[in-house]
Amino acid sequence: MAKSSRITDPGGVRADARRNRERVLAAARAVFAEQGIDAPMATVARRAGVGVATLYRHFPTRDALVRGAFTRQMETCAQALDDALAAPDPWQGFQRLIETVCELQRAEKGFPAAFVAAFPDSPGEQARSRERVERDVSTLVRRAQAAGALRADFHPSDLVVALLANCALISTLPDDGAASRRLMAYLIQSFRADRANAPLPRPSSLSPRDLPITADKPKGHRNPA
Repeated sequence: MAKSSRITDPGGVRADARRNRERVLAAARAVFAEQGIDAPMATVARRAGVGVATLYRHFPTRDALVRGAFTRQMETCAQALDDALAAPDPWQGFQRLIETVCELQRAEKGFPAAFVAAFPDSPGEQARSRERVERDVSTLVRRAQAAGALRADFHPSDLVVALLANCALISTLPDDGAASRRLMAYLIQSFRADRANAPLPRPSSLSPRDLPITADKPKGHRNPA
């Protein structure tokens, strides 16, 4: 039995190491869902049934662990933004982007609302990722407005507000998916140009970087414990 645990897979990874890694990732998703991404690494290790040294051998930083735990979800968000930009109908792309991200928020309680594909490993990469997300969201908003579907006074920060509101609702009612879907349906309808019956107050100063996803949390914003 001990001998078989050391057999390597075709990629050169030992079977026991692969199992440990998968246990760590599953534990991380569960712990982050319960305690937020600031949860102690030791808590994740205990949940996975491995030593802290084993955890750090696979994931030397918290960013690496969070990125590993939510790789699929991050890739889904990134693809959703790309698909929204490529959609022939800008409004349909805009609506589908919101619905996709909100569905991920509901399905993975530990996954914050986000539009970036990964936790960058360096400040330079992090800045470039943020800039790309902000540029792409702004482009999508302009296209939907130019098509006459999105209200002219919609601001990209309104999208951040909507996703943060959904995060808060899910945190309060984690088992009530209907409430989240209804909230987003109300908001999406209110974003339509043909629903703009009165002017809005000035937009907030929020941007996609204020979504609770990056390790360097913005001032004034905290991930739920």
